[in-house]
Amino acid sequence: MTNLSSISEISDSLRELLEVAGFPDAESLAKAGVDELASELERVNRILQIAERTPDRGCVEAWIASARELTGLTNVAKVEVAIPVNQEILPAVALMLESAPFAIPLSARLLTDRELAVSDIPSAIFFNRYSGDLEVKVGERIPAPRHGRAITPSNNLRIADTSATRKEIDTSRIKTFEAMGVPTAPPFSPIAADANDRVALIRAPRVETNRGRDPQSRRYIRGVLHSHPASISFGALVTLVIAAMLPLGIISALLLLLSVEIPERFAWVPKWILVFPLSLPLFGTAYLIWGLQGKCRICTQKMFVPKICLKNSKAHRIRGLGHIIPVSIHILLFKWFRCPYCGTPVRLKK
Repeated sequence: MTNLSSISEISDSLRELLEVAGFPDAESLAKAGVDELASELERVNRILQIAERTPDRGCVEAWIASARELTGLTNVAKVEVAIPVNQEILPAVALMLESAPFAIPLSARLLTDRELAVSDIPSAIFFNRYSGDLEVKVGERIPAPRHGRAITPSNNLRIADTSATRKEIDTSRIKTFEAMGVPTAPPFSPIAADANDRVALIRAPRVETNRGRDPQSRRYIRGVLHSHPASISFGALVTLVIAAMLPLGIISALLLLLSVEIPERFAWVPKWILVFPLSLPLFGTAYLIWGLQGKCRICTQKMFVPKICLKNSKAHRIRGLGHIIPVSIHILLFKWFRCPYCGTPVRLKK
């Protein structure tokens, strides 16, 4: 089979349209009639909206000519092809379907009693997938059993299970565990967590930590306990310092350079601002040690590293500053923060 991609005139969307219409290769396209194919493509594209516009008759004729040349059917003037027809839209078929009897599923018990196999049941015809003319006849016919015994047709078919009805449960014979002497489990009673219990401290802070604080305020410390609270706090401090020192160092270095090159106009620049660019390597090293290592305990994402991704809807954010600086400020002020990535509250105090 020759693929339709071998014909350069057919784009991807039009190739998909041809495949949906029933022409998946060049051989089937070469056997198609121009008018029939153009009409079928117009109908399919009107229903499914695959291509931006339906190809005209000239394009279809050029495709068929290329397909015939590619497959060697150049001497064929016109080949009639059976186009799938939707028989359900015909008035005669629609009237027949309205007056047709309902199809009742056959139960397993009926198949067993009649000794019928699945292969004995004729398959139905999909009207909208049949190619060509279709003669439909309606009649009452019940599959014959394998041994040839005839089955008398009837208007009603009883498919209910005729086996013996299930007996009702006698509740007088039901006994409780207490009456039978079976020991039961004691009622559940919550165990108060020890103030120094490690698991309890990870899940929730101590009672005295939030005593007198409003649970709805930011001062209320919440969340799971971080495994390295001191490192996170120092990382937040270093992140804020480096965020302030980086622009100050660049501006100071630029002003000092201008004061040397144009002393008459920048004589007012003090020499002590040299401390800002000189301190950048120190704070940069501290950021590499503590800032880059600050991670959320739950999702292990780095808190103080810029990352382009979708942040949690509950994350700390200030318009124009993003998420890193607000998280650092929140950590230093309230001793807890909400992870910008997973949204889990994490605290730094027990």
